[in-house]
Amino acid sequence: LYLLKISGPDPPKPVSSFAHLGFDEQLMKAIRRSEYTQPTPVQAAGVPAALSGRDLIGIARTGSGKTAAFLWPLLVHIMDQKELAPGDGPIGLILAPTRELAQQIYMEAKKFGKVYNIRCVCCYGGGSKWEQCKALEGGAEIIVGTPGRVIDLIKCKATDLKRVTYLVLDEADRMFDMGFEPQVRSICNHVRPDRQALLFSATFPRRVEKLARDALHDPVRVQHGAAGEACHLVTQHVRIFNKPEEKWPWLLEKLVEFLSSGSVLIFVTKKLEAEQTAANLGVQEYDALLLHGDMEQADRNKVITAFKRQESSILVATDVAARGLDIPHIRTVINYTVARDIDTHTHRVGRTGRAGVRGDAYTLLSRDRDRDFAGHLLRNLEGAQQEVPEELTHMAMQSAWFRKSRFKIGKSKNLNVGGCGLGYKERPGLPAYNDEIPIVPVEKAGGPATDRLSSLKQAFRSQYNQFTASTDHSWEQTRAALQPGVNAPARDDPPARRAKRSRWE
Repeated sequence: LYLLKISGPDPPKPVSSFAHLGFDEQLMKAIRRSEYTQPTPVQAAGVPAALSGRDLIGIARTGSGKTAAFLWPLLVHIMDQKELAPGDGPIGLILAPTRELAQQIYMEAKKFGKVYNIRCVCCYGGGSKWEQCKALEGGAEIIVGTPGRVIDLIKCKATDLKRVTYLVLDEADRMFDMGFEPQVRSICNHVRPDRQALLFSATFPRRVEKLARDALHDPVRVQHGAAGEACHLVTQHVRIFNKPEEKWPWLLEKLVEFLSSGSVLIFVTKKLEAEQTAANLGVQEYDALLLHGDMEQADRNKVITAFKRQESSILVATDVAARGLDIPHIRTVINYTVARDIDTHTHRVGRTGRAGVRGDAYTLLSRDRDRDFAGHLLRNLEGAQQEVPEELTHMAMQSAWFRKSRFKIGKSKNLNVGGCGLGYKERPGLPAYNDEIPIVPVEKAGGPATDRLSSLKQAFRSQYNQFTASTDHSWEQTRAALQPGVNAPARDDPPARRAKRSRWE
């Protein structure tokens, strides 16, 4: 619990054992059957806050037990409510960004909910809308779904939000990235204001923080590690290649070694790359499964089920599998092509190292394409206390934005440690950066740039430095008029008009 940060008004104290939570024996048996021995840090601090009726913000690494942290208090909450009447909507509503994550949460809710005969329905786009409507007609205490399909079912009056008193937003940052912000805010605005709301995510950008301020009331904030930080149970490895074509021979050489320790998940960025990689593995007589966003939902479910049953030990997937895919036997994650952003990379890496089991993640970089991403990856490795290869440091220093931010000099709150302004601070896992040019401190001296008086004097002198004498000597004629006793020279100008006399003279 030493990495756990708890903030908020009067937060409950974390627990060290499930016995301190006060669950009945039925739920405790289900927890023991799920091979939980003691609460994870997020569960130790989040479950007491949720059981006390407080709103909650949970920020934790992937694979830290966030799903159970909001499901167990939900079951206790439902058992304290009146039973559903015919036509009533759910008591608990859980929103997830993707179909795969919604199905994962649904399976967990169904596993623990059967202890109390609590009904649960999963609603997501791509599934049969008619089947989902029929399931809701029979009544359900819990609805797990994606925001778009939940709104569709409400519009067709298959369900309503009148009985919802427990609202969960899981992976809210991902929902915002996918453009679900209007739908999420609409659902929050149509749920009764005295509901209990919980928001969980591995990252916490500014837009999600604004939603938390609008939707949550005096929340307890539980943070395990830094926001967006990779899991410490995952050992990250970086391999740098001169050309992208060199990645394929390396993968074929290492694949047998990776398969000997467990299943392998290979991430690519584009759907076409996923199809080509899976086809090339098939040519090499590897039985690889394929998962991407253009597949039908039934086919995607079939692939995930087959991979969970270990019918195949290799899965090639795009970022649709980066979040919420909880498969314990994944031991190796390979980022064959880098993610679009560092948050997605964090979730990719989090597919292994789950539930206290260690795993490995390999990121394959290309010198000509991934120069900008190298800086983000270096910072991610430092935040996770991982070893940073010297080759990655040199590659990141070739990026202008990273070099400027890392060696920034000046008085600023964004000053990065490592520049010569505050001296060098030793970073864990960071190799020494050798620079042949010594950094000589500039002595501060007074001058026009720092002293206002010196600046005025310098400007005054510059007027005489640029002064040139005139060749016109007509000014000498006026000197006699200034001498006393000497008459001024006669003027050829006509006499001035005589002024009019005043009537008072």
